[in-house]
Amino acid sequence: MTFSLKSPAFHDGDRIPAKYTADEQDLSPPLEWSDPPAGTKSFALVVEDPDAPSGTFHHWGLYNIMGERTLLPEGIGHGAKTKTERLGKGVNDFGEMRYHGPAPPKGHGTHHYHFKLAALDVEALSRAPKMSVADIWKSAEKHMLGQAELIGVYSR
Repeated sequence: MTFSLKSPAFHDGDRIPAKYTADEQDLSPPLEWSDPPAGTKSFALVVEDPDAPSGTFHHWGLYNIMGERTLLPEGIGHGAKTKTERLGKGVNDFGEMRYHGPAPPKGHGTHHYHFKLAALDVEALSRAPKMSVADIWKSAEKHMLGQAELIGVYSR
């Protein structure tokens, strides 16, 4: 089997339901993964939109996801404080430490949202309580054993 990332909310290449966008509830979608590479000790996740008018826009990032995990529930970190182990949260390009779903400019066409999950050879990518989403991925690349990706699309 191959390291893979999926969501029960949408399939690879499909439209992201409005519930998971800035147009509605702006909840993070549920994510599930399987068959990480041998030796995986933790995971890092980023969500990027390479179709943004100003270049790649970073919507979300998490790191220090425990290696035993195989899923992130819908809306993780949304609303009331929830125990999220030792998760590090990335500062997205909105300047927020949370998921901020698709919000492409009206009439800008279809944007592709890349949910990228890195399997890492370290238990903690960083002890810092927050990093920029772009820095999460740069740091993850140095420890990456494998990568899984799920792409969803959205337009207004």
